[in-house]
Amino acid sequence: MRSNLSTRRILVILAALFLSATALFAPGCGRSVRPAGNLDNPVLDSGPISGRLDNGIRSFLGIPYAAPPVGDLRWREPQPVEPWKEVRPCLAYGPSCPQVREDWTGQLDVGETSEDCLYLNVWTPAESPDDRLPVMVWIHGGAFKSGSGSLPIYDGTGLASRGVVVVTINYRLGPLGFMAHPLLSEESPHGVSGNYGLLDQVAALEWVRRNIAAFGGDPGNVTVFGESAGGMSILYLMTSPLADGLFQRAIVESGPLTELGLPVNKVPTLREAEKTGLEMSKKLGCDQAYDELAALRAVPAEKLLEAASTDNPFMSPINLSPNIDGYLLPEPPLEAFASGNTADTPLLTGINADEGTIFAPDISLEQYRTMLPFLYGGLAQEVLARYPAGGPEQVKPALARLITELGFAASARFTAECLSAKGMPCYLYYFTREAGDPRVRHLGSFHGLEIMYVFGTLDKVRISGLEEADLRLSKAMMAYWTAFARIGDPNTAGLPEWPSYEEGEAPYLELGEGILQHSGFFQEAYDLALRRSGY
Repeated sequence: MRSNLSTRRILVILAALFLSATALFAPGCGRSVRPAGNLDNPVLDSGPISGRLDNGIRSFLGIPYAAPPVGDLRWREPQPVEPWKEVRPCLAYGPSCPQVREDWTGQLDVGETSEDCLYLNVWTPAESPDDRLPVMVWIHGGAFKSGSGSLPIYDGTGLASRGVVVVTINYRLGPLGFMAHPLLSEESPHGVSGNYGLLDQVAALEWVRRNIAAFGGDPGNVTVFGESAGGMSILYLMTSPLADGLFQRAIVESGPLTELGLPVNKVPTLREAEKTGLEMSKKLGCDQAYDELAALRAVPAEKLLEAASTDNPFMSPINLSPNIDGYLLPEPPLEAFASGNTADTPLLTGINADEGTIFAPDISLEQYRTMLPFLYGGLAQEVLARYPAGGPEQVKPALARLITELGFAASARFTAECLSAKGMPCYLYYFTREAGDPRVRHLGSFHGLEIMYVFGTLDKVRISGLEEADLRLSKAMMAYWTAFARIGDPNTAGLPEWPSYEEGEAPYLELGEGILQHSGFFQEAYDLALRRSGY
């Protein structure tokens, strides 16, 4: 990166890097319906389907949960699926949402992409539709602009073998999922636009409530879990009246409330998001059309992605994310948590030890020292003292620690503290295992590394240096995660006790070479983040 970048540009880059969540090392997946038929051919509210049985786990891939959001349905709330009568084979993943390929590891492949992307996948160990097993619904990360529920690292077979029904979903991304526009708001019955990706997530959860019993799942015992933008989505849904009652527990992996300790990306209001949409329309040449919306809906998806990927800060993909529309999101999520305006949901949340290593940009010492007053005002010197950089070579490590502690750790503790104050059981973790692969060893316990441990998909990623200790840790994490989904408490026989969160003490569990109890989860960084945000 050139050393003469402006401070504003540095902040834009930092914001984009901070929210760019990518699943790494994947090779190149109302009222509940009364269970009908059998597990070989479940009957959904839209029609019968078939799947595959392998080693006691049934998988059903590529199930449509909403109508294809194409043509006139582009930038509209998800609509019901057109029913079918014949048995529909669900043996292959549906297409992923169109996205800019950001395969920086050389191993990430979301496969086929199409605007017709609203599909989900189910893995179930149930022997009968009457089993009423706990349900875990995964929301993938990707900075709201990339990713897919069909990545091999998210294969639900391992988790399902532990007695839960696993669901992974696709949702609209980037300009297709989060572009607002005044004319889109005008045509909406709710006067809003831009939160289509979150509305897809709500629609998928509504589908689960109506249909999961046909797979032996319990629609009254649903845990949502997700990483990065998926974790952020869960925090947002916890503040939304539209998601009320759709899930009973939440697991948030590395999902920050960005305005707390690293305020580089303010969640926009609807009006601010609409301005971005106007800029998009102008760039695409649709603003002069007789029917601007018809012109926008006729633009190929690839052209939309090109327009949203520009270097212009006003057109940066970072702005194509959820907005505070007063309908789906009544208020900024940070404020909702602080005031207690969230669902009463038990929470398991935590971070990785080196979240910031893949986000910290290459900037000069002068740029680092100039940037801090813009972010932290009068606290800049205190922040610099906590994350010092005496020379150019120390800037990136200092910035990586700042992002990890103020951007991720403070947020995890804040959400746990807010929900604990409402009487909700909360559990904090700190994942410290490092990858042995020499290609990424310098990144430490980086952002997203824990996912393959949670899903038990160590054998599905191309990463070297795995040891028996990694398999043990994966088994332990799967046991903790599924126990939490089952009863709202991760503690399970044969594993170290996981203490629940308590105000002041902030106990947490370290998940690494060993499994250890600690307390005082990033106390100093947390206090600093609170003072910066005024809480």
